[in-house]
Amino acid sequence: MDAKVWTDMFALGLPVLEKVLRPIAVYAFLVVGLRLAGKRELAQLNPFDLVVLLTLSNTVQNAIIGDDNSVTGGIIGAITLLAVNWVVVRFLFTHPSLERVVEGDPTVLVDNGQLQEAGLRQELITLAELEAAAHRQGFGSLKDVERAVLEPTGVISFAAQKPSEEMLRHREVLKRLDDLGRELGELRAAVAVRP
Repeated sequence: MDAKVWTDMFALGLPVLEKVLRPIAVYAFLVVGLRLAGKRELAQLNPFDLVVLLTLSNTVQNAIIGDDNSVTGGIIGAITLLAVNWVVVRFLFTHPSLERVVEGDPTVLVDNGQLQEAGLRQELITLAELEAAAHRQGFGSLKDVERAVLEPTGVISFAAQKPSEEMLRHREVLKRLDDLGRELGELRAAVAVRP
């Protein structure tokens, strides 16, 4: 292998400080941009959101690496992104109030079994998307949901409806009827066996 190949692979095309500052600037921009774009960008992706996120990485790639395609430059950029993320996550962990500013507050989508239209509108979540998320978590329909909250992480948390007193009584009556039917069947079988 000739020396030029090694030089092209590992020689930096940009100063190290620039290789460190570029990923930091892009990281900060993306954190702010995704915060402003809303929580739906992080979780309940429709095809348009997915296209945006996929092309976003390609769009900022040159801003991170600049005119440098060296392995060394890529490693410096990757280490910088990992280090910045490590610092930010630990800092936010020890400063919960600042974490709320960065990540935002939860948004209630269903409360006491009632859809919260304002929350759905705020997060641009359609009824069909909410129903699909409920189905993925094992709910037959939104009628089974007591509460649904879009968390700052982009996950929708669901809590099941608790059965009413009337529903519990109805279930108990049905259970007793089933028991009576079974006992009646046993009695009929026992009577049929007698001579």
